[in-house]
Amino acid sequence: MLRYYHLDLLDWHRGELSSRRLNALVKHLPRDSAVARAVNGESADWSLTDYLLAAAVDQLAIANWLFTCVNSDDPPEQPEPVPRPQLPPDPAEDSMDSSAPGAPSSATASTAPPGPAELARFFG
Repeated sequence: MLRYYHLDLLDWHRGELSSRRLNALVKHLPRDSAVARAVNGESADWSLTDYLLAAAVDQLAIANWLFTCVNSDDPPEQPEPVPRPQLPPDPAEDSMDSSAPGAPSSATASTAPPGPAELARFFG
């Protein structure tokens, strides 16, 4: 059963709602809430299942492409990966990326499957 709560943010200003409670309420909002979309962008719509399904589709396309390349005289073009939503930049990673020469840009990272750090940021 879904329950909807009315929350007046003026209660926090009046001292009737603690900062800790407000933080807990905002932190545990549903993944499709406006706050989650504002923080995570379009990646708020993607679950772990969506990322795994996109990775499976990419691997299947590569396997089919490799099979065709081996068994054909005229190899087809390499398949494009399934587009994934671009995650918002993480300030901690930006400081690490700027210190590492030759680090991949965020444009190339958006087409690669998400790594453990990206998944932790997404689901954290």
